[in-house]
Formats: sequence, C-alpha cells, structure tokens
Amino acid sequence: MKLPFAANLSLDTLSERDRRMLLIGGVVAALLLVYVIIQLDSSVSSAHKRIAKKSADLAWMRDNEMELRGLGAQVQGLGGQSLLVIVDRSAHESGLGSALAGSEPSGQGALSVRLQKAQFDSMVPWLARLSQQNGIRVDSASIENAGAPGLVNAALVLRTD
Repeated sequence: MKLPFAANLSLDTLSERDRRMLLIGGVVAALLLVYVIIQLDSSVSSAHKRIAKKSADLAWMRDNEMELRGLGAQVQGLGGQSLLVIVDRSAHESGLGSALAGSEPSGQGALSVRLQKAQFDSMVPWLARLSQQNGIRVDSASIENAGAPGLVNAALVLRTD
C-alpha cells in the first residue's frame, strides 16, 4: 500500500542535509524509546518490590493476628483512643503539657512518659485521675528533684489494666 504523500520518497532523492537530519532524528527517537523502556522497567521492578514487601507484611500480620487483636481490644477499652492520646490530652488538661518531654510505646499496652520540671502537686492528681477514669496505672516511676521546690523530673511507665 502506497501512501499518497510518500509516493516518490527515497533516501536518494533527499539532500545530504535532509539525510543527516533524518539520521539524527532516528537516533534521537531510538534513544528516547530505549529511555522510556528503561523507565517502564524500573517502575515495574519497584512495583514488584512493593508487592513483595506488602505480601511479607500481610504474612507477618496473619502470623501475629492474635497479638494484634489483643492490642485492638486494649484500644477499645480506652474508649477507642490510644494510650498515647489519652495521656497527652490529660497531661495538657492537668497543666502538665509544658512539662511533658516525651512519650514512646514501651511494650504491649504500655507507654513510657518523661516529665521535666513538672509540678509534683499537679502530677499526683493527674496520675490518680488516669487510674480512676481510664484504668491506666503506673507500672514504674522514677521521680527526682528538679532543683526548685515542688518541681520534679519523672520517668513513668504507664500501663492499661
């Protein structure tokens, strides 16, 4: 089948300049095609890696299903909120927000909390309220004088019942 616009087209009929431009254009098109293929291959490869990672995560979750269900039950026992959220919110409500230096999970159902220059007279009622209202108890505590009267540095491990 002949195309109407290419009836008399041949490399011999093109000028030297046109042949050179056609050759350069062909090389550029071939390089662009190779680049696109490499990018597609890279995308497919990373997608395969993500799928393998997600499959491994799913297998881990299935292996640890009972433990994960136990963690879910603990969160439900706290009114659907995590231990971290309850402790942080109640510390701010008790005027200890500025003293809260950090908190991080410390095992199943436990949270390690650090207070710096906290008012001792505010900390004790806060811990009592956590126990009474949320069933959160102090698992361990290390309390030291912070220099000024009534101020303490504390390292606490809080645990849900």
